[in-house]
Parts: sequence; C-alpha cells; structure tokens
Amino acid sequence: MYESGGRRSLQIGLNITAEPCGGCQYESYPYTAQVPVSIDGKYPTWEFRSDKDVWKVIDLLIEEVKETNESKGTEFDITQSINAQLPFFACRHILFDKQIQKDIQRYLYCEKFGISPYEGDFGKQPCLWVDKANVIRNAFAKLEKNQIDKAKK
Repeated sequence: MYESGGRRSLQIGLNITAEPCGGCQYESYPYTAQVPVSIDGKYPTWEFRSDKDVWKVIDLLIEEVKETNESKGTEFDITQSINAQLPFFACRHILFDKQIQKDIQRYLYCEKFGISPYEGDFGKQPCLWVDKANVIRNAFAKLEKNQIDKAKK
C-alpha cells in the first residue's frame, strides 16, 4: 500500500518536490562521496556503484529522521530531509521514475478535467491507484505549503 509509506511513496514525493539535476558529479557510477549520516561517530566516504548503494544511504537517512523525531519530539518531514541531503551523495535523476511521472500526469489530468482515471465510480477504481492518488495529493499539498512558507519569508 502506498499510503502507509515505503520507498515508492518516498519516490513519488521526491518526483514531485525534487528539482531535476542539471548535471552533477554523481551522474554516473562508480563514484565516491561522503555519507551524510554519522556511522560510529564518523561520516565515512563510500564508493557508490549502483542505485542500490544510494538507497542504502537513503534508508540510513530515513532512520536518522525517525530517531530524531522520536527522541527530540520534532516533526521533520522525511521526503524534505532526503531531498535536502541528496545532492551531497547522489544525483537526483536516479529517483525519477517514468511510471511515477505517468501516474502524476494521470492524477493532474483527472483533477483538472474532473474525470475518473479508470472506468466507473470510486468503488470501481483500483485500490493501488487510490493509494497512489492519495500520496500524490499529499505530496502536492506539502509542495504548495512549502512554496507559501517561502513566499512569506
């Protein structure tokens, strides 16, 4: 289920909020970068050979945000935190996904024209699509809130 979280939910959020990379030092593997998470009191430098290595660091960042929120009573947003740290160890393009982009386009089209994405009423919509649509809607709401907060400053 997308609503409950997981990598695909995070990836949907990042596909909406992250700006595409215009070229960076982490565009192609292999490369080395310092991990933005303290491991045994140090910030090690790792060699990245695949997207799998990037996701290992993202998983560490997710745990760090969760632990910080729990121990300090904060409410840092995981997607925003990953988005902020990503340029320090990976290229944003690895998180962009063609299927997610199609889902976002479908969502926007359906919202704009007030039509169902699939034949039938709400009860006939695929459960997976309903979950994806909720994640997409929430990601756009966060993006809009962040833009409003920036404009106020």
